[in-house]
Amino acid sequence: MEAIEDFIYHHEGQQREILLHLHQVLTEELNLSPKIRYKIPFYYNKSWICYLNPTKQDTVELAFTRGNELSNAQGLLDSKGRQQVFSIEITSLSDIQNEALHEVWQEAILLDETVPYASKR
Repeated sequence: MEAIEDFIYHHEGQQREILLHLHQVLTEELNLSPKIRYKIPFYYNKSWICYLNPTKQDTVELAFTRGNELSNAQGLLDSKGRQQVFSIEITSLSDIQNEALHEVWQEAILLDETVPYASKR
């Protein structure tokens, strides 16, 4: 767990605030397990649900590893040309649409618990 905090506190300003807030929600409210993979924090239940990726533009990308399987009824997710991973670009804490985001997380967790992850490799 210490590596996650080190990762978060390595960043500054708005990025740190966003990372800290999302990390807290993911671990304390949603009970997901964090692990550093590929030098960024991933959050797991049965398999990986999402990850936090700070960008060079001082934003944080909240990416869902099985985004292509989510309904995106809230219209928050963007594929950015990717086939599987869909994400939400967050520029500030005030940008976070908490209710809609919780719906996406709940759908991703339900998918993880009911449909086994099958690697496309």
